[in-house]
Amino acid sequence: MLTTMLFTALFAGPIAAQDRGPLQDPPRRVRSILVYGDEKCPTSEDPDEIVVCANAGESPYRIPKQFRDQPKEGATSQAWTNRVETIEEVNRAGLPNSCSPIGTGGQTGCTRAAIRQWYQEKLDQKAKAGRVP
Repeated sequence: MLTTMLFTALFAGPIAAQDRGPLQDPPRRVRSILVYGDEKCPTSEDPDEIVVCANAGESPYRIPKQFRDQPKEGATSQAWTNRVETIEEVNRAGLPNSCSPIGTGGQTGCTRAAIRQWYQEKLDQKAKAGRVP
């Protein structure tokens, strides 16, 4: 029933406009209206007006279906291995080769971290130089 109502509403305006004759002016006003749910398309009382209605869904206040039920991004939706890796990284402070002021072997990883940073900066410079024409 809704599709027949929408079909009738969409084509009722152009049919009335075609009855005017070839030498008359086009209608002065065209109204485009969005209707929601079971709302009816309003009719035009003015002969110089065409009303075009489109069904815009269930409700103007409802979240569209494509945005509903998005996946959660919290800790419970992450893979177990990712959570374990995060916990291990956080707990690594103070262990040997961690470059941390905490613990007895924390300072031993600072040289490795500095070398890794230097190497990454060198790669970034090469990539930046390669992009320049």
